[in-house]
Amino acid sequence: THLFTFTTYGTHLRGDPEPIDRHENKPGQPTLDPSPHLHTAGQARLQSPPITLDEPQRRLVLESIQQTCDYRGWLLHAAHIRTNHVHAIISSDPPAEHILRDLKAYASRHLNRAHGHNPKRWTRGGSTRSLPTPEAIQAATRYVIEAQGSPMAFYLAPPGR
Repeated sequence: THLFTFTTYGTHLRGDPEPIDRHENKPGQPTLDPSPHLHTAGQARLQSPPITLDEPQRRLVLESIQQTCDYRGWLLHAAHIRTNHVHAIISSDPPAEHILRDLKAYASRHLNRAHGHNPKRWTRGGSTRSLPTPEAIQAATRYVIEAQGSPMAFYLAPPGR
């Protein structure tokens, strides 16, 4: 079981005023200080405007994750699609990197069909944190569903599933 997190293109830059750095920060630890210099440099490297997801787009991404999990036989525990990032908790056999690739690819297909092609929907890579125990899965589920601010497009598996 893994917690997958990936962000929309251009919305999480090093040095952001709301610092998030997937390479440096761990849950519960302090984040990096903002750096206007790093943020400005990141903005200058963008090849297209940042992508944010509106409500219909968030629903499409959630639907694509549910369909991908059903099709592949993966167990979706929880998912929460935000304006600028996606969290999903999935139990499966394939390597986590393959699952992350498929989640992003199928979400892009759904969005492309509904809103036109965009080659820069997601940032490269993402986080694939292993959840080795039931307690870790429960803690990650609370984080995904309850600690993201106001609920947006989300899924929570029924108890006992």
